[in-house]
Amino acid sequence: MSTNFNSNRKQKTAGLLSIESLTIMAMLGGISVVLMLLDFPLWFAPPFYKLDFSEVPVLIGAFTLGPAAGIIIEMIKILLNFVINFTDTAGVGEIANFLIGCSMVVPAAVIYHRNKKLKSAIIGLIAGTLCMVVLGGFMNAFVLLPTYAYFFKIPVDSLIGMGTKVNAAINDMKTFIFYAVAPFNLFKGTAVSLITLLLYKRLSRVIKAVLGM
Repeated sequence: MSTNFNSNRKQKTAGLLSIESLTIMAMLGGISVVLMLLDFPLWFAPPFYKLDFSEVPVLIGAFTLGPAAGIIIEMIKILLNFVINFTDTAGVGEIANFLIGCSMVVPAAVIYHRNKKLKSAIIGLIAGTLCMVVLGGFMNAFVLLPTYAYFFKIPVDSLIGMGTKVNAAINDMKTFIFYAVAPFNLFKGTAVSLITLLLYKRLSRVIKAVLGM
C-alpha cells in the first residue's frame, strides 16, 4: 500500500511538472496578474485597499491540478506583478500578498480534492475565505501596515486615520482590522468564490482536454 501511495505521488508530481501543466499554470498566472492590475476600491475600506479577482484563475488551476499547482500559479502571479510594478516595500508586501492568497487557495483546493463534488468545493471556498480573513487581519496588523508606514515615512496612525474617514468607528488598529480589513477580505473571498463556482466546470474541461486528463 505504501508503494502504491509513493507511486501515485510520483505520478502526480511528474504530471504537474509536465510541459503541458507548466504551460497551463503559466497562462493562468498571466491571466491572474492582468486581473490583479484591474483593481478598484470599495466604499467601506480605505482607498489603498483595492478589490481584484486575480485569485479566480489561481483557484481554477488549484481545483483542476491540485493545491501545489495553486501555490505555483500564485507565485507566478506575484513574480509577474513584481516585474511589472516592482516594489515599494522591498518585497515584504509581495510576500505577504502571496501568503494571504495561498491562505485561501490551498485550504479550498485540499478540501475539494478529497471529494470532488460541488458540496466540497463550497465548503473548501468557505474555509479558504475564513482562513484569508484571519491571516489577512494578522498580516495587516503586524506586517503590512507597519511596513507601508516605514517605507512611505508616515505614521501607522495616519493609515488608520484614512480608515476613520470612511468609517467613524475606526479609531485604532483593532477597529481598523475589524471594520476594514476583515470585511474587505470577506467580501473579496465571497466574490471570488462565486465567480470560481460559475466558471470552474467550463474552464476545467478545457484544461483537462489540453492535458489529456
